[in-house]
Amino acid sequence: MPIRVLDELPSVGLLRGENIFVMKQSHVNIEINYEHDAVIKILILNLMPKKIETENQFLRLLSNFPLQIDIQLLCINHRNSKHTPIEHIQTFYCSFMDICDAQFDGLIVTGAPLGLVDFCDIVFWSEIKTIFLWALEHVTTSLFICWAAQAALYVLYDLPKVTRKEKLMGVYLHKTLNVHALLTRGFDGYFYVPHSRYSDFSAEVIRRFTDLEVLVESDIAGAYLFTSHDKRLVFITGHPEYDLLTLAQEYYRDLKNGLRVVVPENYFPENNPNLLPLMNWRSHGYLLFSNWLNYYVYQKVPYDIRDGVK
Repeated sequence: MPIRVLDELPSVGLLRGENIFVMKQSHVNIEINYEHDAVIKILILNLMPKKIETENQFLRLLSNFPLQIDIQLLCINHRNSKHTPIEHIQTFYCSFMDICDAQFDGLIVTGAPLGLVDFCDIVFWSEIKTIFLWALEHVTTSLFICWAAQAALYVLYDLPKVTRKEKLMGVYLHKTLNVHALLTRGFDGYFYVPHSRYSDFSAEVIRRFTDLEVLVESDIAGAYLFTSHDKRLVFITGHPEYDLLTLAQEYYRDLKNGLRVVVPENYFPENNPNLLPLMNWRSHGYLLFSNWLNYYVYQKVPYDIRDGVK
């Protein structure tokens, strides 16, 4: 089954080139009756500067699911972006006021390059808090990525922000703690995930001060995947959605900006930035998002989506 997006979204051509079934809204009845069609509605709050690149990454992971998924892109107050044309944002994104009365089956909140900024100094922090609290009543399950995970821990659990002295950047080995959990079903005992953050996620702190279950952790990266027992909240501290060269682009960007950075760990062969990195995390990313859509979204929607019965 396809993912359905607005007409002319740049991701359409790219994903179709990868043999992914993408349906434009003009190809079906936009006023689709969700009570009689197997459709999952996913809202994506995209906080990344390069919004088109991020759209491609998440739509690719969401595409590996047997039911039709309708995608709604959300941004903060149509804020201008240096890396995304304003015409793109105005055409394909909605504001919070546009959807504040709607219900969604799933919410994905992306990361953001705000690891060194205090929450109170973020100009749109109040809107972030509003959306996170709104989602508790309007979304079946929410998934928070990297910086969004740290922000959600603060808003929903009053867990203070902790910043690392050095940026964590590289591809790190992780251990699956509960292979029988629904979200980690099919996971290998050990697998790799990219990270690029200043945020620190101590598994011990999460276990001690929240009721969240840590499903996956890393000796170096800390807690990676943890979730509420009611399946309403999922936190991912790394970036399973990253493309092959995303870390390389971030590395060269930081160098250009004069930041003190080191070569991403376990990424370039022989630790040489002149060599093409190898991707060893994509299969895990697909499986994680398929499990989330199946066990945390589809099987928890407030009506039987298979039979169209409330």
